[in-house]
Amino acid sequence: MNLAVPAEAPAAAPRWRDRALSPEERADALIAEMTLPEKLGQLVGIWVGASDEGGDVAPHQHDMEEPPALDDLLPNGLGQLTRSFGTVPVDPALGALSLARSQQRIAAANRFGIPALAHEECLSGFAAWGATAYPVPLSWGATFDPALIRRMAEAIGRDMRAVGVHQGLAPVLDVVRDARWGRVEETIGEDPYLIGTVATAYVQGLESEGVVATLKHFAGYSASRAGRNLAPVGMGARERADVILPPFEMAVREGRPRSVMHAYTDTDGIPSAADEELLTGLLRDTWGFDGTVVADYFGIAFLKLLHGVAGDWAEAAALALASGVDVELPTVKTFGEPLLRAVEDGTVPEALIDRALRRVLAQKAQLGLLDEDWDPVPAALAGRSLDDPSALRGTVDLDRPENRELAREIAERAVVLLSNDGTLPLRSPRRIALIGPNADTPTSVLGCYAFPVHVGSQHPGVPVGIELPTLRQALTAEFPGSEIWTVAGAGVDSTDTSGFAEALDAARRADVVIVALGDRAGLFGRGTSGEGCDVESLVLPGVQQQLLDALLDTGTPVVPVLLAGRPYALGRAVTEAAALVQTFFPGEAGTEAVAAVLSGRVNPSGRLPVSVPARPGVQPSTYLAARLAGPSEVSSTDPTPAFGFGHGIGYTTFDWSDLEVERGTAGTDGTLELSFTLRNAGERAGSETVQLYLHDPVASVVQPVQRLIGYRRVDLEPGEQARVRIAVPADLASFTGRDGRRIVEPGALELRIAASSTDTRLTAAVRLDGPVRTLDHTRRLHADFRTA
Repeated sequence: MNLAVPAEAPAAAPRWRDRALSPEERADALIAEMTLPEKLGQLVGIWVGASDEGGDVAPHQHDMEEPPALDDLLPNGLGQLTRSFGTVPVDPALGALSLARSQQRIAAANRFGIPALAHEECLSGFAAWGATAYPVPLSWGATFDPALIRRMAEAIGRDMRAVGVHQGLAPVLDVVRDARWGRVEETIGEDPYLIGTVATAYVQGLESEGVVATLKHFAGYSASRAGRNLAPVGMGARERADVILPPFEMAVREGRPRSVMHAYTDTDGIPSAADEELLTGLLRDTWGFDGTVVADYFGIAFLKLLHGVAGDWAEAAALALASGVDVELPTVKTFGEPLLRAVEDGTVPEALIDRALRRVLAQKAQLGLLDEDWDPVPAALAGRSLDDPSALRGTVDLDRPENRELAREIAERAVVLLSNDGTLPLRSPRRIALIGPNADTPTSVLGCYAFPVHVGSQHPGVPVGIELPTLRQALTAEFPGSEIWTVAGAGVDSTDTSGFAEALDAARRADVVIVALGDRAGLFGRGTSGEGCDVESLVLPGVQQQLLDALLDTGTPVVPVLLAGRPYALGRAVTEAAALVQTFFPGEAGTEAVAAVLSGRVNPSGRLPVSVPARPGVQPSTYLAARLAGPSEVSSTDPTPAFGFGHGIGYTTFDWSDLEVERGTAGTDGTLELSFTLRNAGERAGSETVQLYLHDPVASVVQPVQRLIGYRRVDLEPGEQARVRIAVPADLASFTGRDGRRIVEPGALELRIAASSTDTRLTAAVRLDGPVRTLDHTRRLHADFRTA
């Protein structure tokens, strides 16, 4: 006889654990079981730093807010962990272990066993110690190569996911309107179409690796008055619709990002964090975005502190939540106790909490964070013993050779040769004078969100974690037979000219002078470029222009190399320098890319994503402007750039010929078609960027003189030619009409096939016939380029 007591049947798993249900159904099932404090716990993050010993993360002590204690938060659950890798230098393996142990603790502390979603910055690579530092977004734009940027985003996503990170706070889709703005380096350029295509590729790459991409900053942050950070935006609805919003619209439609971050700024008195028409009406109801809207750091509190549209923290929380913000970052403030009290006293409907929570939990379901078999151990640590943290140190490589090779490829494609009198490429000069503040500075290639600058600068005793060859080192390797004298001459923003004499002496004795100028990235005034590092004019920082002018006076050929975060006016050098080389913080392989261009080992093919001004005080100088923004006889200032958007030359030349307009007339719902022949007329292989601009001579509202509507890089061997065929949907001629609706009007147009915004090679006069046509967000966004 069997006397054993029958085992009790296991309890059925709750519905929200059922992977057969949709993420939204699982979210609804979980919401039904949660208390109000548990609901709010999922709508906030906490800013932490991983332990370099592999222990739990610790709340980050930052300037804006006293961090709450983890033990007080965890019983109700936690929505997000903010930048556990990007707050302090930590070995990647030990950071992954610290994050995993913390996730285990978070899940164990709440009654549903739900871990947090971990997010990090990834603007120019995963912002973690020892991770690859890729070129900044302005260099992505200079490549005019979305496929290459997608590959980079895939690599970044793989590294982030491998150590347990779920969300990346990139890309930036802000359109440069005034280059004095400090965050120009974080943007992709001054043209909405270029930004949209490149950013969409980045989103696709990051999302393909299972990492949530976050579009930012939605919307208008870069259009602040006078280029000042976090300043009011004064643009009208039409500029917003036709310039600022299209990159976001394209990325939402074609990239399918799962998160959007609101902007800090207000536009015409409405802060983005409190703009229901923007965050819900347009983003969700019109465009169909179904992910999460997260706050820019402290942005909800700013509704009270900076914008003055909320009288207390509860009002700020209510405004943001009603407008469509789902998650408060970087740490809990308004969505905590103030919002709890507002719901309990009936000021804020609990339905608004549930609306945001449904989006948050659905995303956690997508990421596997609601699954019964969720494992806190990330792929990078899988199968390893976690009992001895010291044995893990150095076992996770976030800067593998394939990453570095990709960083090099992007850097090489992003170098823009602005001018050249034949001095370049250099043919083994006997004596090179390498002069300038960025000649021998390892971090001169990094933007303000690269880890060694963003975080590492606060820990001077910690090694950088990656190889950052200086320009001196790169030139020494590139020109082994040359004698190279290196003299700083001056600091980046120094006013001290005492080093000029030594620099000029070296220049006079050299065969060629390479002068390394530009920026030092930093945050909030600690640099000359970066967040909060806005400038009053686009003169080179410090005494760099004086140094450059003095070098030009020596008579030795001078080649300025810009390692910068924004374009600068270069004065006499525009016409007197032997050559001009422009880079935008080209990343860890950037100096090697510059050296390869100077020697000719690489044929430069970068194109300007922003115009280079002719004069330092005339802003804005963006090409995307109406006729009245150009030079005129009734103004004493001239915004004509020294080098326009899209400009760049190489070591070969291209002939553009045989334009054929195959369909020069179409309806306002039709397609125009044309073709031409592009031939490499030089003696070496090269890449030309075919740019297609639209000019609308007569429209019912003022239009920019021209705007980019398509582009294609074409690689050709010496003597090789290609027939380039372009089909242009009439939708690309659309704009926001007088009544606020997007329309295509009949009439004459010009399609300009160009090497840059200032260098049209072929012009096709075309026409659209038929009635005025109204379009919506489903319109066609791209011209079709084909080569044969």
